[in-house]
Amino acid sequence: MSGATHLYAIAIGSNRRHGRYGRPAGVVESAIARLDADFGLFDASPIILNKAIGGAGRDFANAVLLLESDLAPVEMLSALKAIEREYGRRSGRRWGERVLDLDIADWDGPPVRAHGLTIPHPRLAERSFVAGPLAAIAPRWRLSGWQNAAHVAARLGKRRPAR
Repeated sequence: MSGATHLYAIAIGSNRRHGRYGRPAGVVESAIARLDADFGLFDASPIILNKAIGGAGRDFANAVLLLESDLAPVEMLSALKAIEREYGRRSGRRWGERVLDLDIADWDGPPVRAHGLTIPHPRLAERSFVAGPLAAIAPRWRLSGWQNAAHVAARLGKRRPAR
């Protein structure tokens, strides 16, 4: 434990049913409740449904939440991965279907580069399913340089689909 309280932006996704929590939106809802119980939940975005990318199969339910914790980033990642395993997440194809995906999108500290962890998430500013929900709860959250979550979400919303 680092002793200091940090604010984390956690991206949540699911595109596979769970025996107890049902469809992906139910899995995300349950994960939000679980993270609220384990940490200090600051705020959570609405759950959105969107198309899978990169060959991940079924469509996703996604949300972003802000939580407070005194865990350092590597410890937080370890805690999130343990929760994923409790929900039945198994190692497999990188872009495969998953019951639960928990990623540290960003935090209130400096950039982090450690084994298996990069904060801010390297593709955060390219993913509307993260930037949009983050903008819904923290529009002024600084993502990179002068850009905030609302700016990035608006820019991503104006993109034309690839042909």
